[in-house]
Amino acid sequence: MKVRVIITGATGMVGEGVLHECLLHPYVEQVLVINRKPCGVTHPKLKEIIHTDFFNLSPIREFLVNYNACFFCLGITSVGMKEPEYYHLTYELTMNMAKILSEQNRDMVFTYVSGAGTNNTGKSRSMWVRVKGKTETDLMKLPFKKAYMFRPGYMQPTKGLKNTQKAYAFISWMYPALRFLFPKFVCTLKELGLAMIHTVTIGYDKPILEVTDIVKLANTR
Repeated sequence: MKVRVIITGATGMVGEGVLHECLLHPYVEQVLVINRKPCGVTHPKLKEIIHTDFFNLSPIREFLVNYNACFFCLGITSVGMKEPEYYHLTYELTMNMAKILSEQNRDMVFTYVSGAGTNNTGKSRSMWVRVKGKTETDLMKLPFKKAYMFRPGYMQPTKGLKNTQKAYAFISWMYPALRFLFPKFVCTLKELGLAMIHTVTIGYDKPILEVTDIVKLANTR
């Protein structure tokens, strides 16, 4: 199956890594990135839309059709934020775009980058867990062909990419030890990107993928 994918968050570390894998992969034939600022990447497969307001997609709605995948990598940290603001920028923003995509692309596989530790009980003391959990739950209710919730932990960055967070410069050298000691919490950004592509080309038997599931799917042929 050829993959025609929309990617959000391509100017961040995760989105850039996923975009990198999509452009390299032979089964991905078309990539559309929607960013608030240019991602700085050019490629024959790649189209880019600069759009600043993800709460109003009407101006670009006509360009969001005929895709069979969305890798939603857009997200923000909850540090220093109150719950209403985080809810608005995480749950409401994600659901606004997902609803439009599900209406226009019924064969779409939607993949959402959540986070390790997320649960769907709605009773967590952690604000971000409650918000992410509700986002996951409601995304899985939309009429997509499939919806997958990815819960990565530590992700070893891909060498040569420009949006790697600065903190990784101090800890990435520890990756081999971290992978050995904490295999349930450590993967590579390459594995994350490949696993997302494989949700479309191969599929997976669970809608929620923890780190071990991400690694397994990434290495499935």
